[in-house]
Amino acid sequence: MAHAARGAAVRRSLLRWLYLLIGGALGISVGLVLAWPAEALATAGLPPVVAGLLVLLLVGAPVLAIGALGEVRPVEAVAVGGLLAPGYTERPGPATTWRQRSRTALLLALHVLAGSAAGALLVIGFPSAVLVLVEPDGGGGVDLLSWASPGPWPLRLLLAVGVLLLGVVGGELLGRGLAALAPRLLAGPAAERLAAAEASVSVLTGRDRLARELHDSVGHALSLASVQAGAARRLLVRDPAAAEQAIRATEDATRRALVDLDHVLGLLREEEAGPGAVAPAPDLRDLDALVATARAAGAAVTVQVSGAVDALPAVVSREAYRIVQEGLTNVLRHAPGAGCAVQVDAGGSDLVLRLTNSTAGAVVGETGGGRGLLGVTERVRDLRGSVTSGPDGDGRWQLAARLPVHARGAAR
Repeated sequence: MAHAARGAAVRRSLLRWLYLLIGGALGISVGLVLAWPAEALATAGLPPVVAGLLVLLLVGAPVLAIGALGEVRPVEAVAVGGLLAPGYTERPGPATTWRQRSRTALLLALHVLAGSAAGALLVIGFPSAVLVLVEPDGGGGVDLLSWASPGPWPLRLLLAVGVLLLGVVGGELLGRGLAALAPRLLAGPAAERLAAAEASVSVLTGRDRLARELHDSVGHALSLASVQAGAARRLLVRDPAAAEQAIRATEDATRRALVDLDHVLGLLREEEAGPGAVAPAPDLRDLDALVATARAAGAAVTVQVSGAVDALPAVVSREAYRIVQEGLTNVLRHAPGAGCAVQVDAGGSDLVLRLTNSTAGAVVGETGGGRGLLGVTERVRDLRGSVTSGPDGDGRWQLAARLPVHARGAAR
């Protein structure tokens, strides 16, 4: 484990160096382009302070101008997250305000400046270490290494190692400093971060919603089609009339699957198309048609409804329909020969749903991965209700849900 930790630390250090060297390459490119104007300013006879400021402005202005481009912000964010600070996972969009542009420009300028400094440490440090070892007198009169006086081999080796460490440690400190500063410069104001978090949650919620709709609606219709197709195959020779009836039921089930699929695809387009573009989702008022399809597939379903179902809030009625649909789908999939009792009680302050079926003759090993019951749990949780499922101890399987009803007769 310690070896792995050291390897990870070395890898992070190398990635930070790569980030710095990219900035150094940008600095070299700008320096080559502006070398002649910078030299002209430096030799124009101006006071050294004025000449230095003008050269700095000349070289820094293009870097700041590039950093102020809106598209640079996401590019720097990718580089920071991938190379400089692996813990930084945010992916901000293009800069849209002057505050964001100025902070990104400052980060790019620091990237180029720190990268140029790190590159200089490498370019100067490694050759200097070699010269300390082989030419401790500065290479025959060269003043560059005049501080390294001749000495015994151990002293020269110590000086060479010191020069190398100076370059490596200097670059490491530059990289760590930028790693701490860059995320702060890329971070937007609290309102922007909150908006990004809300957008992410909205996307995830939409995906969960579509996944539930696809599983519950299209999955139910395809389960019916599968059962009917199997029945038709078994009856084709023995009872052609019954086989034809099963085939017709399969056609009806697939047709409903296409309708449900069109509804789910409409959910994807509802924001662009506007209100009314999506067909209404089925609710408990369509319970009779749902039960009829299950009966046509061979399930012996009995239904008991009490209370004013039509007065239920639209969202409660829709989610309740999907819960019953999932329960019937599980009966057809896992216990196709078992009878199923559906109870809907809408007379109290809570809507109570209960589906029970015998486990005798259940298909052993048949599983749908548990996504259906997970979807039921999510639907009930969103409505602040409760749900239980499993054997009831009397040889039956039970799915029971309780959904609070806060506003009867709400707009649909």
